[in-house]
Amino acid sequence: MPSEKIKPFKDEAFYELAEFFKIFGDPARLRILTVLQPGNISVTDLAERINMSQSAVSHQLRILKQARVVRVRREGKNSFYSLDDEHIDLILKLGMEHILEAEV
Repeated sequence: MPSEKIKPFKDEAFYELAEFFKIFGDPARLRILTVLQPGNISVTDLAERINMSQSAVSHQLRILKQARVVRVRREGKNSFYSLDDEHIDLILKLGMEHILEAEV
């Protein structure tokens, strides 16, 4: 992958970027994001798949939604979650690729 230089940031942008990356610093949130990669999963299904309580999953989803990492789609009383956009998917894939590369 060719290396592109990042345009110079203002100090505020560095703070925002640091806050953004903090979201990825929690293993529970990373498990949630990985399960959400295909998209459109309910809180109930998500909780079952990662073996966490619905309350704990809902709490993490609230944090992820506020950070614009996930989005919610409502159908009646049901809510379905997915990654906010392809950037989040790419960040997860590149991060995991980097980690797995180090294990070889």
